[in-house]
Amino acid sequence: MARLVGLVRPLTGYMLLAILMGLIGHLCATFITIFGGFAVLRLLGLSDAFSLQLIFVIVSVFALVRGFLRYAEQACNHFIAFKLLARLRDKVFTALRRLTPAKLEGRDKGNLISIITSDIELLEVFYAHTISPICIAALFTVVMVGFIGSYHWMLGLAALLSYALVGVVIPIFTSQMSGSNGARFRGKSGALASFVLDSLRGLPEIVQYGQGEARVQRMNQLTDDLAVEEARMKRVTGWNMAVTNTVILVCNITMLLLSAHLVGFSGMLVCTLALMSSFGPVVALAALGATLQNTFAAGNRVLDLLEETPVVHEITGKAPVAFSGASAQNINFSYPNGEQILSDFSVDIPQNQVIGIVGRSGSGKSTLLKLFMRFWQVQDGRIEISGTSVDDINTANLRELEGFVTQETHLFQDSIRNNLKIAKLDATDAEIMEACKKASVHDFIMQLPNGYDTPVGELGDTLSGGERQRLGLARAFLHDAPFLLLDEPTSNLDSLNEAVILRSLHEERAGKTVVLVSHRKSTMGIVDVSYSVEHGRMS
Repeated sequence: MARLVGLVRPLTGYMLLAILMGLIGHLCATFITIFGGFAVLRLLGLSDAFSLQLIFVIVSVFALVRGFLRYAEQACNHFIAFKLLARLRDKVFTALRRLTPAKLEGRDKGNLISIITSDIELLEVFYAHTISPICIAALFTVVMVGFIGSYHWMLGLAALLSYALVGVVIPIFTSQMSGSNGARFRGKSGALASFVLDSLRGLPEIVQYGQGEARVQRMNQLTDDLAVEEARMKRVTGWNMAVTNTVILVCNITMLLLSAHLVGFSGMLVCTLALMSSFGPVVALAALGATLQNTFAAGNRVLDLLEETPVVHEITGKAPVAFSGASAQNINFSYPNGEQILSDFSVDIPQNQVIGIVGRSGSGKSTLLKLFMRFWQVQDGRIEISGTSVDDINTANLRELEGFVTQETHLFQDSIRNNLKIAKLDATDAEIMEACKKASVHDFIMQLPNGYDTPVGELGDTLSGGERQRLGLARAFLHDAPFLLLDEPTSNLDSLNEAVILRSLHEERAGKTVVLVSHRKSTMGIVDVSYSVEHGRMS
């Protein structure tokens, strides 16, 4: 709670305003009933403190003020909530950018989506309906204990105990009953979201192998498990409401009997009405014992993501570096699972050379390129660009120097043009077309109904693997970095298209240094020097 409350600091003024309006509004609502008691006493001739006309005016003003302040308080709270949700989303996406790609490799994407969407959205309850109600209830309790205590100190003490039972003891008791229900619910919600996303992405395979019924059964099982957790939470909420209402009834009866004994009929009527009409703020706290478990579980998932330590940190403040060659020197590298990928690995990459690295799958070829990109941190040894360790080069500078084409090109659900412009946001149409011609994909694009404005679908699923790969190459050409890292750039292409791409690479190599990774020996035809990697070592 302290970490979540800390995010409110920039909006403290709005929060104080919401608390003030809420406090005055609840006091107006309570004193409408109290002045009704004064009106009864006036009619019975037991009090002449206020005339009936004055009471009518006061009650009317309180009613209008209560309505206005209630609306203003809620508007202010929701303004705070949605401002903070926007800030949280910004922080989460910043954290994801900081953690990627190392910390997100193999991460459950459906669960991440659940955190980004439903978990953050659930925090709206905390910011709009938790912080200010707690403050309002505390201040309101002080005022009402003072008012009721003005009739007799024992009545003030009884009121204080009543508010404490409803607003403190019951929420704590309910929270203990809830246990880890909220955490289990959020976890199972994330698992269901992940399964649904996985099923949608694998729909063709599910249909092909007749696994639809099995997937539906599994989805139903996950849904039922989630429903069981939700039912458990609802039962706790139900018990919370029942206990709260029972305690309020007992407290009201106790105030009635105690005030009748201590202050007579007039005091009994006012004090009992005051207590009966003043449980609203603390009742709001009583419900928090059940609802906050779910909210805090969501908050923990969000905050854990924000506080997760990246494998590599963004580097700034260093002098710019121009490219003049690269090297890996005595590299030892293992992934977090402990598997040794590279062992005492070294390679020199002279400027304006095409270096080929060939080896079987799992030999460490792709990992080497990721280390040059500084996606991972080497355990031993040194990765250098222009004689400078990549750990001493500004991240933005390193990205400008390097162009990286992976085995699987990711395409966003957008047009071909916008997918290509990721490599260079200010690229002209002529530059885009030239890059596509180099990647031998321009003619294909021009055959599409909308040319470069054709949508590629989610994950580029309207295109073949070879077409996606050629668009990835076009991005690299458009980026125009001096150091190209190509990881199996022709693995999804047939022999004819592979030859076209390799010829284009050979023709456009002027001023470029290229590392070409492949398991195909045929791809090595354009390289100046070829190395073979076996078991993480150069051979």
